[in-house]
Amino acid sequence: MSNAASAATTTDRLRRLAETAVDAGVDVVLVAPGPDLAYLVGHSVPSHERLTLLAVPAAAPGDAVMILPALERGGWEGSAAEAAGVRFVTWLDGQDPYAALLGELGAGAAAGPPSAAVDDHLPYLHAFRLQAARPELRMRPAGDLTAELRMRKQPFEVDELASVGAAIDRVHLRIGEWLRAGRTENEVAADIAAALVEEGHRAADFVIVASGPNGASPHHEASDRVIEAGDPVVVDIGGPNPAGYNSDSTRTYLVAGGEPDPEFATVHDLVRTAQRAAVDAVRPGATAESIDRTAREVIERAGYGEHFITRTGHGIGLEVHEHPYIVAGNTRPLEPGMAFSIEPGVYLPSRFGVRIEDIVVVGDEGAVLMNTSPTELIVV
Repeated sequence: MSNAASAATTTDRLRRLAETAVDAGVDVVLVAPGPDLAYLVGHSVPSHERLTLLAVPAAAPGDAVMILPALERGGWEGSAAEAAGVRFVTWLDGQDPYAALLGELGAGAAAGPPSAAVDDHLPYLHAFRLQAARPELRMRPAGDLTAELRMRKQPFEVDELASVGAAIDRVHLRIGEWLRAGRTENEVAADIAAALVEEGHRAADFVIVASGPNGASPHHEASDRVIEAGDPVVVDIGGPNPAGYNSDSTRTYLVAGGEPDPEFATVHDLVRTAQRAAVDAVRPGATAESIDRTAREVIERAGYGEHFITRTGHGIGLEVHEHPYIVAGNTRPLEPGMAFSIEPGVYLPSRFGVRIEDIVVVGDEGAVLMNTSPTELIVV
């Protein structure tokens, strides 16, 4: 994306954030380093114990100001934020950044104490000190405001998700290179992590290799367990691409040889059917919880409902888990551009687990798959 396009995107996103703040009745949105800041201005750096905050006034997004340590200012040279006219105010070690921020917010105005929507990613250390500096400052979480912007992906964001989805597909197509009896989960996971980078990821964010009974734990961490012939193996992998957009895809494989659990093939086929039904149910206007219910009903009718112990999916983008969540109780209607996982599973304690996961984007007429690697049972 060109600098001009980046600046235009930043300006537009700051304007839309300010509009949501007005609707929410808050005076300013305070955005901390993390995915929200990266989304708004295309750049973010960890602040650690030094305060960095973007303040976006609801009434005047064009007056947005970035408070940051002087030692970090160089990293913002030529940034979209700078090109979009965000004003930078720096502070030195030994100075009070909270007083500087409050001064920029017009804390002494006679109109009364301002209210602030505070980024969910702001460490409590900074929120506490800001509140202590101005006890009358009314603060509320900003997550619902930024989610309104981030959950609807723009076309270039969908392109990034498609690109990183294709990259994770390429890794799944290579699983047979590494997954075999006699190797440990850790050994297989290390090879997969290297392949994630080889195939276009910036890093391997997570690599779940859960063999045999370990597959019954949805978030199992790879271990020194030796993979055996006939083991089902859940492989759930993902990470960010260079632009920061994430992949997340799961397939459940069967290791050749040995005698697999007699129920495994039946359960794998059931999960695949449930996953396909949920993908087919995606359309604008359908609620998030209706997609969860579609997958859950397939598994419940087969008698495995008590073993479907997770939600059906989560939003994805600059974070692996973000809004919208595909879960019971979320009555949010789906809209074009929303991106999320569909990942039903069945987890039988002490035996095995099965999960199949793809990322979809809501299109005008239904789901657009970001993953195309096979979902049928593959023996490696």
